[in-house]
Amino acid sequence: MREIVLDTETTGLDPYADHRLVEIGCIELINHMPTGRQYHQYINPERPMPKEAFDVHGLGDDFLKDQPVFAEVADDFIEFIGEDSVLVIHNAAFDMKFLNAELEWLNKPRIAMDRALDTVQMARKKFPGSPVSLDALCRRFKIDNSNRTLHGALLDSDLLARVYLELLGGRQHGLSLDPNAQDGDGNDQGNGRRVLGPKSNRLEPRPHVISEAELAAHQAYIESKVKDALWLKKQEA
Repeated sequence: MREIVLDTETTGLDPYADHRLVEIGCIELINHMPTGRQYHQYINPERPMPKEAFDVHGLGDDFLKDQPVFAEVADDFIEFIGEDSVLVIHNAAFDMKFLNAELEWLNKPRIAMDRALDTVQMARKKFPGSPVSLDALCRRFKIDNSNRTLHGALLDSDLLARVYLELLGGRQHGLSLDPNAQDGDGNDQGNGRRVLGPKSNRLEPRPHVISEAELAAHQAYIESKVKDALWLKKQEA
């Protein structure tokens, strides 16, 4: 199963009030684990960066004016997220609103909202009444976010990927006690354990055969150590 952990940074709160994307960060997961594939792009918003947004993101006009506009990177972004990968987003409505506004202005298809998995909603269900910001969840799960002095899309995606894994139940979330269960790679997870490597590469269990010498040694031990042993009486019978 392919998922994309996604985060955006913007000049403000509303794309229909002249605010634009300035950064997109994505991390690919396969079966909930990072593959190392990433998408990261700064974007020229074609408008000045407000001071309050600069204070949060640290992205200034001089830097952003040299970046491509969204129209130049839209196809690469769409190709990376694919047609049906689940998009794991913290407060998904916000990011999806900006992404779809940008796509709409280019006359490109919008991203279906049902592709988004909102980790804010996941956290609220798991911890009702508790803070569910990304920083709060990092503290709860003891995830080091000391580098998050400024908001950055790729850094936040990386932290969110770790938080998402914890919300699913941690690194053992896929553990199954079903003796016939398999993981996404077809590897047996039966008897409550993950077996590494394909099933076809595993040796079949070999029955243990007790030698005559081992049997004699065991009987001698019982005779010398255990008085009136039931095992010996059974053997004699």
